[in-house]
Amino acid sequence: MVRCYAARANRPYSQTLETNLFGVIHGINTFLPVVQEAAKSKQTAVVITGSKQGITNPPGNAAYNASKAAVKSLAEHLSWDLRHDKTTVHLLVPGWTHTGLTGGGQGREKPAGAWAPEQVAEHLHRKMGEDRFYVICPDNDVSEETDKKRMLWSVGDTVKGRPPLSRWRDEWKKEAEETMASTQV
Repeated sequence: MVRCYAARANRPYSQTLETNLFGVIHGINTFLPVVQEAAKSKQTAVVITGSKQGITNPPGNAAYNASKAAVKSLAEHLSWDLRHDKTTVHLLVPGWTHTGLTGGGQGREKPAGAWAPEQVAEHLHRKMGEDRFYVICPDNDVSEETDKKRMLWSVGDTVKGRPPLSRWRDEWKKEAEETMASTQV
């Protein structure tokens, strides 16, 4: 079954991984030497863009989720590797953002739930000032608190022995909703 799934999914996976993961790797390989040279005389930073889907792993787009989970891991390791340098590393995890990729480039009006890119940049700048590695951006539909609760539930699948992606399973939906409603973060 795994072989069948991999063969059927190979093309979307390779394209998505090439863009989302290897694009980041190529960017790091290209720009990190420049950043490290600049770090000899001043504080520098590397910002890598991830996705909430790489953390909460909702069903429906396994290739994208896997690529963004790999980006998260890569950013975490880069942060570890540079921990003694004058270069900080930050994982930017934007919420719903109205960009050229999400309709902004076609001149569409920004949906009420989405943030503008400037809001994401302001949030990133503020969190970098707080020395935060994980910069999880809310949007106008999903609060930072809701994001944290979703992340806690997702990791709970592993810790508590629930089936993967339990939040979306019919037999777990009610418990997930009740738990997230009562959880304080």
